[in-house]
Amino acid sequence: MTTTVPADATRSARRGVEPAAPAPAASVAPPPKLRRRPVLVVAGVAAICLGALLSLWAYSSTSEAQSVLAVRQTVERGQVISADDLMTVQVGVDPALQVLPSGDLDTVVGMRAALDLSAGNLVTAEQVTDTPIPADGTSVVGVSLSAGTLPVGQVRVGDPVRIVTTAGGADEDPQVVEAEVVDITGDELSGTTILNLQVDFDDAPVVASRAASGDVAVVLDPSQEG
Repeated sequence: MTTTVPADATRSARRGVEPAAPAPAASVAPPPKLRRRPVLVVAGVAAICLGALLSLWAYSSTSEAQSVLAVRQTVERGQVISADDLMTVQVGVDPALQVLPSGDLDTVVGMRAALDLSAGNLVTAEQVTDTPIPADGTSVVGVSLSAGTLPVGQVRVGDPVRIVTTAGGADEDPQVVEAEVVDITGDELSGTTILNLQVDFDDAPVVASRAASGDVAVVLDPSQEG
């Protein structure tokens, strides 16, 4: 039997050199397996659900918001409301509140504040009035008062007061007229306060006469509201 020996092996044998072993085939490492952590999976699902809920809440809030009137700057009771005093806002409103829609802006402008309107608050129907001043059967009289003839810093627009005449002698009972404050103006030069007072039509001449001679004082009475 004849055995064929490769030429390279024969030459190596002649030189006394062992033939080189064939190089091993390069091994390819398998791709690493991804390990999923249950906690991270749950957290991801929770984040997705939370985002969906927030989006739904934002959409619901926007779709239910109403355009209503709010107070831009404080308006005291009895003052005439101007367009600069109001603004419109988009808010979700409790149906129990009788807030005025933004479409009533032109109607509210020119009315008077029935209550103090604080900046930032919504305007409700009970806070405004269209009652004219002076009302039917009444007159408005201006009275200039010094610090000793009215409660300093206590009287406000809309307050019920009594006008007390002080011209009578010690033995005479003072004459008293009920009134309502419709405007207040301070005179810094003289230190006096001028009140515009709404009184009954028949009482106006007496009050005006006493006020001209400085023979009146004003007494603040409790508010009848509520």
